[in-house]
Amino acid sequence: MNLAKVRNIGISAHIDSGKTTLSERILFYAGRIHKIEDVRGGGDGATMDHMELEKERGITITSAATSLEWNGNKINLIDTPGHVDFTVEVERSLRVLDGAILVLCSVGGVQSQSMTVDRQMKRYNVPRLAFINKMDRTGSNPFSVVDQVRKKLGADAVLFQLPIGKEDNFKGVVDLVAMKAYYNEGDNGETIRVEEIPADLKEQAEEYRHAMLEALSMYDDSMMEKMLGEEEITAEQIHKTTRHAVINCAFTPVFMGSAFKNKSVQPLLDAVNLYLPSPNEVTNSGNDPKEEGKRMKLQPDPTKPLVAMGFKITDDEYGQLTYTRIYQGKVEKGGTYYNQRSGKKERFSRLVRMHSNKREEIDAAEAGDIIAVMGIDCASGDTYCSEPNYCSLENIFVADPVIKMSVQALSRDNTDKLSKALQRFRKEDPTFHVFTDDETNETVIAGMGELHLEVYVERIKREYGVEVEVGAPKVSYRESGQQPFAFDHKRKKQTGGSGQYGHIVGEMRPMTEEDRVKAEGSEMFFEDKVTGGRIPKEYIPAVKKGFEEMMDKGPVAGYPVVGMTIELRDGSYHDVDSSDMAFKLTARECFREYFSRMKPVLLEPIMKMEIECPEDFQGSVVGQVSSKRGMIVETETNSGLTKILAEVPLAETFGYSTDLRSMTQGQGSFTMELCKYAPVPSNIQEEIVAARKAEMQPA
Repeated sequence: MNLAKVRNIGISAHIDSGKTTLSERILFYAGRIHKIEDVRGGGDGATMDHMELEKERGITITSAATSLEWNGNKINLIDTPGHVDFTVEVERSLRVLDGAILVLCSVGGVQSQSMTVDRQMKRYNVPRLAFINKMDRTGSNPFSVVDQVRKKLGADAVLFQLPIGKEDNFKGVVDLVAMKAYYNEGDNGETIRVEEIPADLKEQAEEYRHAMLEALSMYDDSMMEKMLGEEEITAEQIHKTTRHAVINCAFTPVFMGSAFKNKSVQPLLDAVNLYLPSPNEVTNSGNDPKEEGKRMKLQPDPTKPLVAMGFKITDDEYGQLTYTRIYQGKVEKGGTYYNQRSGKKERFSRLVRMHSNKREEIDAAEAGDIIAVMGIDCASGDTYCSEPNYCSLENIFVADPVIKMSVQALSRDNTDKLSKALQRFRKEDPTFHVFTDDETNETVIAGMGELHLEVYVERIKREYGVEVEVGAPKVSYRESGQQPFAFDHKRKKQTGGSGQYGHIVGEMRPMTEEDRVKAEGSEMFFEDKVTGGRIPKEYIPAVKKGFEEMMDKGPVAGYPVVGMTIELRDGSYHDVDSSDMAFKLTARECFREYFSRMKPVLLEPIMKMEIECPEDFQGSVVGQVSSKRGMIVETETNSGLTKILAEVPLAETFGYSTDLRSMTQGQGSFTMELCKYAPVPSNIQEEIVAARKAEMQPA
C-alpha cells in the first residue's frame, strides 16, 4: 500500500448542511455507487444512512464508513451525524481521522453545531477544508460565510473559488489557482466543462486570487519574496504551500458548490488529494506503559509492532463489529493480538472493509488503514497491539449525559430482551448510560438529549420487538457548595477491643479554575498538605476515598456533588485505634456535617439553543424563550430568516419542538447543546427538593 496515496477523512457539519448528500455524490463520482439516492423521499435512501430510522427521519444517527478511489488515491471516508445528541459519533471519528471536510450552509453559515465540530477538530488537531454547500439556495452568500468562519471559528479561511451566478442561477465556480471556470454537465453533473472565466468576473477573480496569494505568502518566505517582486507564482507552489499550511492546522481553504444540484463536488475531491495529509504526514503517539509520562511516536510502518484502536463498536446478528484504525504495523486474518486495557489475547478471525453496512472480506490491512474486525470482545476506545503492555492510545473524550428517563417493558416476558438491548446500546455508545435507581428500583436510561433517548427507545421497539413504557424526561441536576468552610472533625468510637480513631483538619471550598486543571476532569480536587507525619501517609488515600464516596449523593436533593476542592492540612491519629476504615469514616462524617454549611445549591444544565425562524415570528419566539427563563444572547436576520441564539435551562425545553412548530406555522427549527451548569433559582430549587423527597418516600 502506497501511504502517500491514502487519505482518511471525515465529513462533519451542523444539522441539514448536506453532509450525507455530499457523501452520496462523492461515492457516485468515484464510481462506488451507480445511482444517486436522496436522503429524504422515496427510493432506497442515501447509501451512508443505512438504518431504517435514518431513512424515515432524513437524519444521520450513526457514523458510516466507506472507501473509494479518486484519481489514483485511496480515500477512507466517514460520514458523521449533525445532531449534538449523537456528538460521540463525530468525536470518535475525528479521533482516528487524518483530515476532515467542514461543510457549511451558504445561508446558515457558521451555526451552533459547526462550532462544536470545530472544537472537536481542534481537540484532535485535525486539518480541514471548508465546503460551502447549498449555493443554489435563496439568500446564499459565500463571502459572508467566510467572514463568519474567520470571526466565529478563529480560522484563517480563504476562498479558493468564486461562484458563477447565485441562488437559482448558480452555474459553476471559478478556480482561483488555475484561473479557469468549471461547469458541471450531464444528467448527474458527471462531466466537467472547463472554460475561460466569464468577462464580468475577470476583475473580481484577479482581486480574490491576489487576496489568496497574500494569505498564503504568510506561510512561505519564497512566495512572499515573489509577491513583493511581482513575479509569477506557479500552481505547484500554491499547492505545496497550501498543503503545508493545512497539515499544520493553520489554514482553511474554502470551496463551494451544491451537492444536491450535482455542482462542484469533483474539485472538492481534487482538493482532498492535493491538500489533506496522508497517514505518513500526521504525527501520532501513544503512552508507553513501561515508563509513566513517556510518549511513544508511532510510525505508519507495516514492519513494526502493531498499534491499532477500536474506535467504534456495533452489534448485529453476526456478532460484534469493531471499526479499527491501524496506526502502526499490520493486521492479518487469523492473527492474535493483545488488548492493552484488559491484557487479553484475541484472535482476529475475520477482517472486513466497510461500505456503509455492506462488508468486503479482506486478508490483511496495514498502517494508515481503517477496517472492521468481526467477533472480538472489546470496549470503544481499546488499543490492540501485537505485544502485551506495548502502547496505549489516548481515549475518546466523552461528554456526561444531561437527561434521563425511566424505561420498562410493557410485557414482563420481554424484560430479558429489554435488558439485552440496553446492554448492547450502552456498549456501542459511551454517552448512553443505563442504571437502576436505588430509591424507585426503576431502570433509568440517560443520554445527551430528548432525540438521543427517543431514537434508542424506537430502536428497542424495532430491533428487539419490545414495546416499552417510558417515564417523563428528567434533568440531571448537580449540587455544589458556594463558600469555603474550614473543618476540624474527630471520630472517636470505643467498643470492646480496638476502637476507631480519626482526626482531620482542613478546608472544603468550591473548585477554582486552577484546581479544575489540576483535577484533570474529576469533580473533586484533593490536596494533601499534612506535614510532619501528623496523619501517616498510608491513611491519606482513605480520607480521599471517604470524601469521594459522599459526592455521589449530595444532602440537598440526593444529586451528585460537583466542583469541590478538599484541602487536608492537619489531624492526628492513634497508634492502636486508627486504621484506613477509621479515617474513611471520619471523612464521610465530616462531609455530611460540614457540606451543608457551604451554602449548597442545586445546579441545572443550561443549553445553548439556536433557533431559526422566518422574521415575522421573531417577536413571539423571543417572548416564548424569555418565558422559559431563557436569556437571548444574539439575534441576526438575513434574507427574511432570523437566527436567535439563547441560553435556556434544559428543564424548560421538553416538548419545545412542538411549541416552536405551532408558533411558526411549522417553519421554525432549533438545535441545542450543553453550555454550562448554573444555580437554580431558590423558588424552583424548593419545588425540586420537595418533588425529590416525595419520590424517595416508600410507596
